[in-house]
This record gives sequence, structure tokens and C-alpha cells, in this order.
Amino acid sequence: MGNPTATRPPQPWTAPTASDPVAATLRLPGSKSMTARALVLSALAGGPSTLGGPLRARDTELMAGGLRALGAHMSISDDDRWLVRPHRLVGPAHVDVGLAGTVMRFLPPVAGLAEGRVTFDGDPQARVRPLGPLIGALRSLGVRIDTPDTGSLPLTVLGAGRVAGGEVVIDASASSQLVSGLLLAAPRFDRGVVVRHEGPPVPSAPHLRMTVQMLRAAGAAVDDSVPDVWTVEPGPLSGRGWEIEPDLSGAVPFFAAALVTGGEVTLQGWPRSSMQPVEQLRALLHRMGGEVTLTTGGLTVRGTGAVHGLDADLSDVSELTPALTALAMLADSPSRLTGVGHIRGHETDRIAALAQEFTALGADITESADGLEIRPRPLRGGTFRTYADHRMAHAAAVAGLAVPGIEVDDVACTSKTMPEFPALWSGMVTGKS
Repeated sequence: MGNPTATRPPQPWTAPTASDPVAATLRLPGSKSMTARALVLSALAGGPSTLGGPLRARDTELMAGGLRALGAHMSISDDDRWLVRPHRLVGPAHVDVGLAGTVMRFLPPVAGLAEGRVTFDGDPQARVRPLGPLIGALRSLGVRIDTPDTGSLPLTVLGAGRVAGGEVVIDASASSQLVSGLLLAAPRFDRGVVVRHEGPPVPSAPHLRMTVQMLRAAGAAVDDSVPDVWTVEPGPLSGRGWEIEPDLSGAVPFFAAALVTGGEVTLQGWPRSSMQPVEQLRALLHRMGGEVTLTTGGLTVRGTGAVHGLDADLSDVSELTPALTALAMLADSPSRLTGVGHIRGHETDRIAALAQEFTALGADITESADGLEIRPRPLRGGTFRTYADHRMAHAAAVAGLAVPGIEVDDVACTSKTMPEFPALWSGMVTGKS
């Protein structure tokens, strides 16, 4: 007989309500985006690398596990500093992508450089995340791939130990990761790569800029001077020390708490020059009623006692949509968030999920093809479903600051990018952070 607890549903988590302005100084985990890219570049380098302050979470552990399966030596037992020693990439290997877009899009190009068969699969929802354009691009660059007719997971890369490379046209309007995946492995392709995007605008442009910056930091020659064209020359990558910034997307719910409660939250360890879209976030929070300052003490957001509605195109910073939607629910005027149609293909259809779950709490919210319209009115408590999406849990937590009785059905899904989230959040609200 099986373990009766194996299928027991997770216990609901009551989002804590703030009775006073929050006042917290936090040190949050490292950036998921930087950690993922640093792991890939380190595994493809010509010598060892270290990652200082990496993110330890499900997504990044799956990335490390996938690269280890392909032959790279990974030492990640130390939470503060990981060591990567590159090694010959070989199959047979299996890569579990979980629900991580970075793993499912960054590692198939790496698998093309391996000798042998490499299979990929993940959580059920991963099988519907956009992957077809990357598969087509890799095939045109000389990589053999077996995949279902749907052009999605599960798939098998039949690695030949090398990838010819060359020029490829791709529609990356569903995710910037489709381009980043090609660029990160391209220095090891025989002819490098020229990626031309054709289609609606590529979302999350700051993530592509991060990819280019980190490739250059590892010694790659990258030309991104022509809009929607990225050229990476073939050549060696250098092992190096990577210092991972705190995760900006993960910080946004905490910053939102400062606005909701009229309090102050400081994120320690923030660099003066960041690879993440700090200026875009600063502008958005300012428009919603926050004051944002960067000092040697960290990045600080202060609430002014009011939360204002927002009319904004979030295409560059779509990861912020769930937390900003929750903030908009508590604003003093309507909001319109646009440019985020691609987040329908994230961990869940985030636009539909946000509209459905907040409507169930009494919200007046309307979804459009590429965003949401929010007309604030009093909310009530109730169950808030996450659909295994960490950002949905973050949105519920923000709303719960002002609305008693919001029950998050699966707060454990936050382990995808921040296992400490429930404890950090509760500590901030209760003043014990």
C-alpha cells in the first residue's frame, strides 16, 4: 500500500495582514536569471568558475542538475559559493526541466554540443510552454532533435559533439529565453551564430541585455548593435568569478509591501550598477506612490501612505505583473497593464489566473489579449489558487497585507525561486525579519 501522505494536498497558507507599516531590512536570495546564465557559461568555459551569492531554489538546482547530467562538475553544497568545473559533454543523459523556462530553453543548445542522446521532460505544465521556435532554430543550425508534432516537451537531442552554427531566423515573441538559449551556447558552435528575430516585439528585453553582458564578461564577442539581430562569434569562454545580484523580481512583492502599508523596505547588497531593470522598477513604483533610493545601505522603497493606479506597458518587465496587479487592486484609481500577452505561456496563463482569482475575491478586473484592467473596490478573503506558479503566491501575499483571510492554496510553489519566501514575508509583516 502506498504512502497515504504522498498525495495529500498542501495545507493552505493564510497571507498575513499588516496592522502597522512594515519596516524591514532584508537580504534576499540571488537573481535566478543571473544564476542560470552563469551556470551555463561556466559549464561551457575553458576553466573553472565560481558563483558568489547564487540562488538556491528549484529552478537553479534543476539547471545545475541538467549540466551535471551532461558532464559538467558542479559543487553546490556551499550556499554562498558554487564551483563549476567544465568537462566534456556526453550522453546518454536525461534533463528534468521541472517548470523552469530557463532549463528547457538554455540546455537543448548545450545538449547539441554533447556526444550522445539527451532527453528532456518536466512537469505537465512545462509541456505546453512555448518551445517550438527554439527547436526549429536548432534544427536549422544542424542539431538533430526528436520531438512530438506539438513541437514541445518531451524531446530528445541527438548530440554529435559539435554544432555547425550559422544564421537563423526565429520568432521569439513568446519569450526572450528562446534567443538567450541560442546565444549562450553559440561561442562553442563551429561558426557561432547570427540570430534574427522576425515577429512581434521580443518581450523582456532587459533579460536579453543581461545575456549579452554576461557573454561579454566571459570573453565572447557579441554584436547587438542592429535591432532584433544578435551575432556571437565562435571562440573560447573564460572561467571566472561571478557575483550574483539579489533577485529584483523576487524583491518586488516586498517593495510593494512598503507601498501598501506606508512603510519602508530595504534590500541589502544591491550593486551601484545592475544588470537588472532597476530603473524601470523605480519609475513604476514612483508612479504608484513609492519613493525609491539606492545608497550604500541598499535599495530602499518607502510608501507615502497612498497607492495610485498605473497605466503602463510592462513588456520589458513582465515578471512584475502579478505583484503590480495586486498592488493595483489596493490603489486609489484604476490601472491598465499592457504588453504582457506572452505571460499567458509562463508557469500558468498568468493573465487568466490573476483575473480569475482576484475576481473570486470580489475584484473588478478584466483581462485583454495582452494585459489587465483593474478598477479597485473592496476585496474579501477566500481561497487564492496559485496553479503551481510562484508569482501567483506573491500576488496573493501582497493583497493579503490589506485583506484579511486570503488563503493561498500552495505557498510551497514559491520554492521554485525563493524557498524562504513564507518565512521572510511573515517576518517582515510581524517585524521579526
